[in-house]
Amino acid sequence: MNLKDKIQSDYISAFKSGNSVVKNLLSVVKGDIQTAEKNLVIASLNDDEVIKILTKFSKNLKENISLSGDENSKIELSVIESYLPKQMSVEDIQLKISSLVASGVTNIGLIMKEFSTLPADKKVVSELAKKAIS
Repeated sequence: MNLKDKIQSDYISAFKSGNSVVKNLLSVVKGDIQTAEKNLVIASLNDDEVIKILTKFSKNLKENISLSGDENSKIELSVIESYLPKQMSVEDIQLKISSLVASGVTNIGLIMKEFSTLPADKKVVSELAKKAIS
C-alpha cells in the first residue's frame, strides 16, 4: 500500500470513529495531494511527492507549536510524523558531518548535498555544519 492509499484508509477510519482532529487534518492533506496531482497533470503522486507535502505540513505545525503551544497542533504533528520516514538523530548527523569534514569537505554546500537525499532535518544539518567548518 502506498502512502496516499494509507492516508485515504486512515481518513476513512478517523471518519468512522468520529476522530474529528485526525479526519480534518487528513482531509486537508488529501486536498493538497489532489491539488498537486492536478497541477502536475498526473493520476497519482508517488510516495516521494507525498512525503514532500507531509514535510511541509510538519514544518508548519512545528512552527505553530513553537509560537503558540497549541495542543491540537501537537496531535496533528504526531499524526503527520507517523507517515514520514524516521529522521536522523542529531548524533547521527554530527557523525556524518564529522566524517565529511575529516575527509576534506569544508564547503557547506557540499555537506548539504550529502544530506539532500537523507531523512534529516536540513536546518539542524546546516547549523551543525556551520559549527564544524568554522
